[in-house]
Amino acid sequence: MAIGLEIILKRSNKLYHEGDTISGIICIESPIDVKHEGVFMTIEGTVDLQISTQNVGTFEAFYNSVKPIQLMMSSLEIAKPGRFPSGVTEIPFEAPVKPLLNKVLYESYHGVFINILYLLKAVIKRNFLNKDIHKSLEFVIENKPNPEVSISKVDKFIINQNTLANVNDNSNIPKFHIIGTVDTVICSITQPFLGELKIEHCDIPIKSIDLQLVRVETCGCVEGFSKDATEIQNIQIAEGNVSTGISIPIYMVFPRLFSCCTTKTANFKIEFEVNISITFVDDHLVTENFPITLFR
Repeated sequence: MAIGLEIILKRSNKLYHEGDTISGIICIESPIDVKHEGVFMTIEGTVDLQISTQNVGTFEAFYNSVKPIQLMMSSLEIAKPGRFPSGVTEIPFEAPVKPLLNKVLYESYHGVFINILYLLKAVIKRNFLNKDIHKSLEFVIENKPNPEVSISKVDKFIINQNTLANVNDNSNIPKFHIIGTVDTVICSITQPFLGELKIEHCDIPIKSIDLQLVRVETCGCVEGFSKDATEIQNIQIAEGNVSTGISIPIYMVFPRLFSCCTTKTANFKIEFEVNISITFVDDHLVTENFPITLFR
């Protein structure tokens, strides 16, 4: 006998801000009458921290002390013990979106070593002869727009064999000169990352130019911190023997959930960078790095 349990929110985009009311219905579908011991819901928000495997040995004590950070927790009794009739039963619910005391509701974020998740968890309690029925649904928390953030000026850059860092011997690197601009490094997460670049001179052909968005996740405690940079997305903006003197547009949209506002706390940090990578036909790779600040 299969009993269906669904959580349906009134907002189809499942998007909420602190101070909103989250509401919807619990939908229970059963082919026959069903006895139950009550229907309950919890609304949870947590920050899950994880240490990369390469750091586990180094931070063994630290690894054991990293615990989820609870941001939000509330419980609702949706229905008292009784019976559900055959067919579909819909029970409404609502609750305020508010943090625990002295906590902040950070933006929803799906990372590699840091995840900020907000979940609705519903359960139909059954007697000891039957298993409880569980259902969960993720909803999204975003910061309210902040119109007071000042956006920095256009950032100009030059890339050539003389500007490269972390190079032991640049005699093997082909001579080249690339100029460009990015509109700003203080970026609204709802607007694309924009700019342009131009190849003024290059001794050998270029194979590819790529735009890479990188997350930099730092988490830790008093025993130490672990910092890891991983790729979110890579966009090829030029391929083949790119002609000189042509302006190549830079355009990248920040992906929902995989990026969020730049966040810095005592226990973790979520930061972002943009890399412009140029690959030559001989597979030499040069990269220009732009640490960026995201806001909403």
